[in-house]
Amino acid sequence: MDIAKLLTTYKHIAIVGISEKPDRASHAVARYLIHAGYTIYPVNPTLSSVLGLECWPSLSDIPAEKRERIEIVNIFRKPQDVPPVVDEAIAIGAKTIWMQLGITNEAAAEKARKAGLDVVQNRCISVEHMHLVS
Repeated sequence: MDIAKLLTTYKHIAIVGISEKPDRASHAVARYLIHAGYTIYPVNPTLSSVLGLECWPSLSDIPAEKRERIEIVNIFRKPQDVPPVVDEAIAIGAKTIWMQLGITNEAAAEKARKAGLDVVQNRCISVEHMHLVS
């Protein structure tokens, strides 16, 4: 799998576990990706909006016309919370599961791979973008 190719090919990213707090990594990553030209779909069941964007409780709650555009599902959740996110990502037709720095779940990753998705674990999407694309 070529991470640079993923980041240059795909432009629609759901961020699961986004925070409204500017000092949190998920918030900073979302802000970076927006400025880098990506379309972001925030997912957090406790927020109605973040960074001026509507926020949805889950991937499956995103309206179909937006949900079907999602190519990368970027996960900011504890490793034990990853499997249901992977299940939803597979169900909506995402192309890539991206678990942020410090997050790995090999069983969920294997399930995603078997469903045909690319998987990145334990890497920060904004750091990878800075090093490989910008």
